[in-house]
Amino acid sequence: MSRIVVVGHGPAAHRFVERLTGNGFAGSVTVIGEEPRPAYDRVALTSYLSGVSADELTYAVPEGVVTRTATRVTAVDRQARHVVTADGGRTPYDVLVLATGSAPFVPPVPGAQHAFVYRTIEDLDAIRTAAKDAVAGVVVGGGLLGLEAADALRALGLKTHIVEMSPWLMPRQVDEGGGSVLKGHIERLGLGVHAGSGVQEIVTGSDGRVAGVRTPDGTLLEAQVVVFSAGVRPRDELARSCGLEVGARGGVVVDSAMRTSDPSIYAIGECAFAGGTVYGLVGPCNTMAEVAADGITGGSATFEGADMSTKLKLLGVEVAQFGAMDGALDVTYMDPVAGVYKKLFVSDDARTLLGGICVGDASPYATLRPFVGKELPAAPADLLFSGAGAALDLPDEAQVCSCNNVCAGDIRTAIAEQGVTDVPGVKACTRAGTTCGSCVPMLKQLLEKSGVELSKALCEHFAYSRAELFDIVRVRGVTTFSELVSAHGQGRGCDICKPAVASILASLHNGHVLEGERAALQDTNDAFLANIQKNGTYSVVPRIPGGEITPEKLIVIGEVARDFGLYTKITGGQRIDLFGARVEQLPEIWRRLVDAGFESGHAYGKALRTVKSCVGSTWCRYGVQDSVGLAIALELRYRGLRSPHKLKSAVSGCARECAEARSKDFGVIATEQGWNLYVGGNGGFTPRHADLLATDLSTDELLRTIDRFLMFYIRTADRLQRTAAWLESLDGGLDYLREVIMEDSLGICADLDAQMEQHVATYADEWRATLDDPGKLSRFVSFVNAPGMPDPSIVFASERGQIRPVMAR
Repeated sequence: MSRIVVVGHGPAAHRFVERLTGNGFAGSVTVIGEEPRPAYDRVALTSYLSGVSADELTYAVPEGVVTRTATRVTAVDRQARHVVTADGGRTPYDVLVLATGSAPFVPPVPGAQHAFVYRTIEDLDAIRTAAKDAVAGVVVGGGLLGLEAADALRALGLKTHIVEMSPWLMPRQVDEGGGSVLKGHIERLGLGVHAGSGVQEIVTGSDGRVAGVRTPDGTLLEAQVVVFSAGVRPRDELARSCGLEVGARGGVVVDSAMRTSDPSIYAIGECAFAGGTVYGLVGPCNTMAEVAADGITGGSATFEGADMSTKLKLLGVEVAQFGAMDGALDVTYMDPVAGVYKKLFVSDDARTLLGGICVGDASPYATLRPFVGKELPAAPADLLFSGAGAALDLPDEAQVCSCNNVCAGDIRTAIAEQGVTDVPGVKACTRAGTTCGSCVPMLKQLLEKSGVELSKALCEHFAYSRAELFDIVRVRGVTTFSELVSAHGQGRGCDICKPAVASILASLHNGHVLEGERAALQDTNDAFLANIQKNGTYSVVPRIPGGEITPEKLIVIGEVARDFGLYTKITGGQRIDLFGARVEQLPEIWRRLVDAGFESGHAYGKALRTVKSCVGSTWCRYGVQDSVGLAIALELRYRGLRSPHKLKSAVSGCARECAEARSKDFGVIATEQGWNLYVGGNGGFTPRHADLLATDLSTDELLRTIDRFLMFYIRTADRLQRTAAWLESLDGGLDYLREVIMEDSLGICADLDAQMEQHVATYADEWRATLDDPGKLSRFVSFVNAPGMPDPSIVFASERGQIRPVMAR
């Protein structure tokens, strides 16, 4: 019987044994790993700090495979064909597979022994423990893993700096322009970025604890936690010690079948030097593992290099790179205000795509990456923004999923021959989309282009889309979730359909969200009429229509914040947020605010948030209309309007656009003759300017048009679909919308008008109604069995004269 021993138990080793056993291998397989657990998903490692357990990240070991954890292999005896472990044990092999991975590089600077690395679950446990009493942290390295580590420190509540030796962040994935935009995104999150710098020493205090990082120019960055993420080195020490050939800069030399200089020993993953390269991405490492498993079981697969394209979201910023990072010609788009940078590299005749870079908006990635080295299906400028239509002509050999080496032809075969009809089916058949998930949009496009009608079901409990459920509730007069699921669904519902139906009921009937059965349908925020924060406290956001507030009301807010010890912040929506309220304090806080004339600002709901305004013609010498008066009228008209997603608005008193109306779901800009109305804008990860729907409207015409726009959106949009995405999804786009709500092409305008009038007539402040109802108030407790007891895990520290959360470790 053939005996296979695998040294190292990371993702590549797991993929190897999974493919080996799947190929019907009948011998024995033993995997020996240093870590105290079997292989786990390193791509999702950061999620461990946000609550995902180690067990959830750990892969299932294939049946029949023997694993030995927390065991280090110290030597390989090639003549006797056995490996030696640290405890002196010997394990014989017929075939040995080295999957030892890589080790983080720690620069030889004074004090480096006090730093952490970011590689394993144990590393993250150590970082979390060290961050417990820390205030600030420094990450050395601004590459992929360095930015992940910085995000982790930020999530642990530390003021975080990133030090990168290269002139810009992520130098392997983006050029200087992309790095500049990425730096802007990260600095807006409150992180310090020190590019073109390095580490001279890690400074410790008199108590021996880390106090900071000194850079070569003498700057001292305060830090109690320092994490090195300055690259990795292949772990090839076993290969070196037993005489295997290694690369000049490290890595076990292998041929195209992943065999080392000893035919009975293979090397895969980050420790392998294949084709003159050491690969550090999951896709190439998985391919190496599959090639080795195929060869050992009699196949002829070879590794001929790999696609190094990358798409990921770091610190909330989309970054993608595919193909080459240079070319004879390039097409560049840069919007530093929105934080978007896109660049395509093409051949000298502008017909062949060579590569591309995206920062801030990676939507072109999925459709353009498979065209690298091929003729462009459209003009470069058109493809730069959408990649529209690329899936139609995608060749079968074009790689769709680089993580698992799945081509378009593999997916088409699964659709045609195995009857796959949805994305989960494609994942199950081909593994595409199961690792990083960046190719999922392309999977949907391929399904649609293959003639598969994708299900629009809201969830497993309803076979209808949200828009269809809205019409069922409206036409049949449904008033409860139980009634709806009994007659038109199945089961008891879930966290997808319950809040969606709750929103529909609130949109149509305007009842209190905590009334009767509705209370059980709400998500965390609506359930307590407040936004939950990272430490389990809540924010309090009273409505301040148009940003206009009297001194008396300002004093009330200040007194409430002072008396309850809340953090206060003026928001971009011209409101004042009060943070740090415990759940049992919410009714007390709101009693004082309601008594002073405030009402809920609905910061917690999928509803209208704010209508921002400039000072308009009342004060400004450039203003041509009363923007404040209109903003207040709009906010009071649409307050509490429940919708598929949050709604934001703004009114600018002149074309100078100080209120930024064109970045809102609906925005208004004053003209000499009236008002221009813009719709379908939003900020966020993918900013979109609103489109001009109508010009020079009177105030009455404006209100009527907005009424219809909002009600048509609420009636037809998908769950959690912003107006920007909804407008883009409409067949006919803006022209169709204009026909429906201004020309009444569907004959529904009277119905839309009536629905909005009903909302306006029946609006009631949710917090005032809650304070008047003992039954609703009974839910505002931290512990059901100890109603007056505060949550002891909620702890604050002081920063800039106000509280900040200290996270429990």
